Amino acid sequence: MIPGTFGIDSEVMTRWTLPPEQIPSAWFNVVPHLPSPVQPPLHPGTREPVGPADLAPLFPMSLIEQEVSAEPWIDVPGEVLDILRLWRPTPLQRAVRLEQALGTPARIYFKDESVSPAGSHKPNAAVPQAFYNAREGIRRLTTETGAGQWGTSLAFAAAQFDLELKVYMVRASFGQKPYRRIAIETWGGEVVPSPVDEPDHPGSLGAAISDAVRDCVGRDDTHYALGSVLNHVLLHQTVVGLEAREQLGLAGETLPDVVIGSCGGGSNLGGITFPFVPDESVRLLAVEPLSCPTLTQGRYDYDFGDTAGLTPLMPMYTLGHDFVPPSIHAGGLRYHGDSPLVSSLVKDGRMEAAAYPQGKVFEAAVQFARSEGKIPAPETGHAIAAAIDEALAAKETGEERVILFNYSGHGFLDLAAYDDYNNGRLDDEMG
Repeated sequence: MIPGTFGIDSEVMTRWTLPPEQIPSAWFNVVPHLPSPVQPPLHPGTREPVGPADLAPLFPMSLIEQEVSAEPWIDVPGEVLDILRLWRPTPLQRAVRLEQALGTPARIYFKDESVSPAGSHKPNAAVPQAFYNAREGIRRLTTETGAGQWGTSLAFAAAQFDLELKVYMVRASFGQKPYRRIAIETWGGEVVPSPVDEPDHPGSLGAAISDAVRDCVGRDDTHYALGSVLNHVLLHQTVVGLEAREQLGLAGETLPDVVIGSCGGGSNLGGITFPFVPDESVRLLAVEPLSCPTLTQGRYDYDFGDTAGLTPLMPMYTLGHDFVPPSIHAGGLRYHGDSPLVSSLVKDGRMEAAAYPQGKVFEAAVQFARSEGKIPAPETGHAIAAAIDEALAAKETGEERVILFNYSGHGFLDLAAYDDYNNGRLDDEMG
């Protein structure tokens, strides 16, 4: 028996996998399960609801249909499954050593999305986007990226379908994370710092989206791909939560008490939480940076998804499309708005939200690394910090709480951030 683990035997299973043939063959659509309907996006010029023709210059028709679909399940194409099987299904692991370190009766599980080729959950959405564009005859994609996880993932996916790719990377991250740039280029993509016309600007995801959309709309051979926020992106990520439900059953659990995901635009959060929305007993928790507190301090309103106001206005929690976030290390969470689907769940009280300062996030990430052996991405550290707090709350009350969080990516390309933390250079003033 491991000391301090409340009766956990040293032979206890800590890892559950599914065979490749059990990868989900349909995506879970949360729209029919929302407490209230989401209002439609509005055209940036007319302020009228957008139609398929308005989105056609940006996206293939299959994705436009998924964006507005209310069907409860949407089939995953076989060509997409063939590529997802390179790493899916991903493992579900129990953090027994972290439980021991915390002295908690809670059982902590995490879905390990770091095993993908790009090291995060992002390829789950990148592969279907590349597929649908290639099937429609598109030969080139543009996109934005914050920390670089989406850019690397789309570069990997574009290579599978022989697509050209240009990535506009938030300038602060372009400087902080050179290895993600190298990975994009190795997979065949081109990456430039954004904003392209303001070389002294630290950049934001909103500005990078503007750059990518400007590039896209003038070319017939080019579409735009977004790594988060939109309905179809979160739809594609639900393979994470669907697998986790099956694996929790294998672990002897019925349902988790709480499901946690870090939140920037909402992709990994939606992926792990949406399949649990119909289960009213399951709490859902979004965790964001205190320096970019969209859900906890933003307003719920229509706003542009980009800085220049080129994209449709979406109903969401927002800090304002001209918000320039501090250059914290969790670059993937530096977005002024949130997914309309996530925002709707928070607005209606079905999902909770919490914000954490950068220092506490890294403290939790280091504790996880030293107990479980895995070095998480700074974005993932937000979910870990909340999971630890949930486990400590269970310790206070003596509850055997079941906690599930999304281990959305590894931190091997974020080691400069850990160097700053380990040597006292991390600025916690900015959150």
